[in-house]
Amino acid sequence: MYKVAKASEYLVITGGWIKDMKLTRKSWVFPGQRCTRIDLSPVNYTFQVQAMSAEKLPFILPAVFTIGPRVDDAESILKYAKLMSSHSTTSNHVTDLVGGVVEGETRVLAASMTMEEIFKGTKEFKQEVFNKIQVELNQFGLLIYNANVKQLVDVPGHEYFSYLGQKVQMEAANQARIDVAEAKMKGEVGAKLRDGQTKQNAAKIDAETKIISTQRQGEGKKQEFKVETDVKIYQNQQEAMAAEANAQLAMKKAGWAREAEVAQVESKKAVAIREAELQREVERMNALTTTEKLKADLLTKATVEFETKSQEANAVLYAKQKAAEAYLYEKQKESEAIKAAAEAELYQRRQKVEGDLYAKLKEAEGLTALAEAQGTYIRSILGAFGGNYSAMRDYLMIKEGVFQDLAKSNAEAVRGLQPKLSIWTNGDNSGGSDAMKEVGGIYKMLPPLFKTVQEQTGMLPPSWMPQLPTDQN
Repeated sequence: MYKVAKASEYLVITGGWIKDMKLTRKSWVFPGQRCTRIDLSPVNYTFQVQAMSAEKLPFILPAVFTIGPRVDDAESILKYAKLMSSHSTTSNHVTDLVGGVVEGETRVLAASMTMEEIFKGTKEFKQEVFNKIQVELNQFGLLIYNANVKQLVDVPGHEYFSYLGQKVQMEAANQARIDVAEAKMKGEVGAKLRDGQTKQNAAKIDAETKIISTQRQGEGKKQEFKVETDVKIYQNQQEAMAAEANAQLAMKKAGWAREAEVAQVESKKAVAIREAELQREVERMNALTTTEKLKADLLTKATVEFETKSQEANAVLYAKQKAAEAYLYEKQKESEAIKAAAEAELYQRRQKVEGDLYAKLKEAEGLTALAEAQGTYIRSILGAFGGNYSAMRDYLMIKEGVFQDLAKSNAEAVRGLQPKLSIWTNGDNSGGSDAMKEVGGIYKMLPPLFKTVQEQTGMLPPSWMPQLPTDQN
């Protein structure tokens, strides 16, 4: 049967006259062969990955991955055909496989980063997750065509991002209050300054008008004197007004500064109070969820370790199979060579053993003949002595020189010794009873005994016993 694949498909043919498998777009399918169509279209996989940061803060990472076979690499298509062709791309098996890879790599990476690093470096975090997942999917011949990582979401019961948003809102509101107070202060100060300047200019114009009027009415020195007097009065008035205005302005400035400081302190205290309330709430929630975090931590570590070991085992499986086949072929050749060498060595050893056996047999025959001759000789000697075994033994020992060797050994043993002989006499003890003779014999034996012990060992009798006389030169 002649079959043709669609634009996004490949035909996978296995069976007779095909060594492994055949990938093609169109081909004849003969009896004894099986043809399977594999679809190379990418598929979208949506995941809600629940992970935990380095501070043990759980979060949910929504992500959408567009994954499909790598169409520009024949080896990748071959891997995909071997490992994934028996399942649909939308089946639970493929979804669980891809989901396991995505969740495992995302959790491992998130566990090595703080929440602040994940939140601020979303782009880098996305790229790192993309790279690590792609490395794992390469062994299945899959390619990530697109990855969309959404914003992080709080896990129910762990409102970290909600509290963080409230904190930012409160900081913005407090800063806005401070900005409004500063703007209001600047507006009021500016208005007061403009009002003071207006009054000062009006007073100055009024004074100048009065001076001109007085100058027109006066005449001569009187007019000049009056003008000078008015000028002095005007100067005094201006100085007094300026002093009064400066005093009022200083009082206003002090009041505004005090109000601004009070507003700033109140704002800071309000922020500190709110931060303390939020921190107390966070600590309370952390205290309530300590047990769940520990359980989640242990479960996450065990899951990550299991998934990592599973992926490593799947990756090493193919390489181990090929290595096992090569090792088997190598061992077969080695066994053949060892068998040939063993046969040659066996033949050599057999020849050697046969030669040794022949030599041993001849040696045994010689020893047997010698033993028989010696037995005949001994029986003849024993018969000559009339069956007297002791006479025969003495004769053989004399003949072999055994007595001469014993005498020589004894002479060598006592050579160099210098024995000392002590002879004591105490007169005749013929008188007295038999009992007294025995006691006297014991006392006569003590001096030579002590003397011999002293000469042989250097030891003297105890002080409470009679002492032997010492030699005096």
